[in-house]
Amino acid sequence: MAWDVIFYETATGGVPAAEFLDACPPRVRGTVLAVLDAVAAAPPPSFSGGGKWEAMHGSMGGYYEVRVTGPGREQFRLFCVLENADPKELRRRGLNGPAITAITGMRKPHRTVFRERDYAAVRELGDDHARCYPRRVAR
Repeated sequence: MAWDVIFYETATGGVPAAEFLDACPPRVRGTVLAVLDAVAAAPPPSFSGGGKWEAMHGSMGGYYEVRVTGPGREQFRLFCVLENADPKELRRRGLNGPAITAITGMRKPHRTVFRERDYAAVRELGDDHARCYPRRVAR
């Protein structure tokens, strides 16, 4: 069963992942979306990432990232969470079935790392998403 790909929406109507993708070079945006489609079709628990879809660890445990290298070896990351539960809980979340939720994205120069405060900002958005019943998603 293929999963849906959905985009988290903030309380003020912003869609951070879509805003990130809109700011990406076209080829990067296309690759990110292709990876999301491939993961959703696999579906995620059985998808072999090949370096483009990776489970995160440490303080980002429970998140996944789409990883794409762009022009000048700039690194683009889209942070996602999985919505996978029994049908009753998925309905409570306002979802038709399991889904990959794109939360937000970040970019960085080659051979640099994100700081903990960068990841904290991602988790803050993800926590907001998880608190909402039904989930706020872009339509």
